[in-house]
Amino acid sequence: MTTSTTKKYAALLRGINVGGAKKVPMAQLREVLEELGHTGVQTYLQSGNAVFTAPDQDPAGLARALERAIEARFGFHVACLVVDGPYLRAVADACPYPAAELEGKQLHATFLSEQPAPDRFAALDREAFLPEEFTLGDRVIYVYAPHGLGRSKLAEALSRPALVKGIDATTRNWNTVAKLVELTAVAEGERHR
Repeated sequence: MTTSTTKKYAALLRGINVGGAKKVPMAQLREVLEELGHTGVQTYLQSGNAVFTAPDQDPAGLARALERAIEARFGFHVACLVVDGPYLRAVADACPYPAAELEGKQLHATFLSEQPAPDRFAALDREAFLPEEFTLGDRVIYVYAPHGLGRSKLAEALSRPALVKGIDATTRNWNTVAKLVELTAVAEGERHR
């Protein structure tokens, strides 16, 4: 008898529930994920973060299935990224900034659907944005914005079409990243079936 392994994943939806546009109630998002056959579904905040358990598979395939299901349910497209718990833990562990010393609003992770070539960012004059900084990681851009992202000139520059063309991207503050790491962590002794 073969048993398939399962994994905990986080779904990160881009641009929902902002200013009354693309309204996706979290209860309905949980329903959509459950209808896709996922278990242990939880949502976090209203900004499009969900955690679920599914058979171990390609996160990009899970994201496309979720995008199709959301469009069928709500009538509009929402870009989704799906990442697994070990990846989220690796992102947190690789953070080049002192996350424990910063407020959540000062540190952000922009998750990317694919790894961009580092030369995409070569034209950015990093000195011009100081004290704001960014570091490219594994399918993530770490953004340090000491005054928050709302007025960040660096965040605005990083979202220019030339830099993100062809890549889905969505940003979370560090408090959200830490919570998603916690929610997707495999409890000690927990076994996957």
